[in-house]
Amino acid sequence: MTTPNITMSESAATKINAIMAKQGNQQFLRVAVDGGGCSGFQYSFDFADAPNEDDMIIERNGARILIDEISQEFLKDSEIDYVNELIGAAFKIHNPNAKSSCGCGTSFSL
Repeated sequence: MTTPNITMSESAATKINAIMAKQGNQQFLRVAVDGGGCSGFQYSFDFADAPNEDDMIIERNGARILIDEISQEFLKDSEIDYVNELIGAAFKIHNPNAKSSCGCGTSFSL
């Protein structure tokens, strides 16, 4: 299996580092794709203290993201970003594989 090209923005790295400084022993942000949501698939974000054997680790400026093997295919060529917009601030996935997504941007279809 080829390693998917998944990147992290500068903004996401800055926010992850700020969150991890407050979390204590949590060292990673875990990003996954789960079935469900209003468009078929949804992104999930969680914290982890260690990677699993099949995890991809993305690093930037000391921030680290874990992505499990199954989610990697759904996130191929995506960028994990952190945006601060008028409607709120949140992690956002810029996923070129998504054919459509819901208004909040947390679920998508292929």
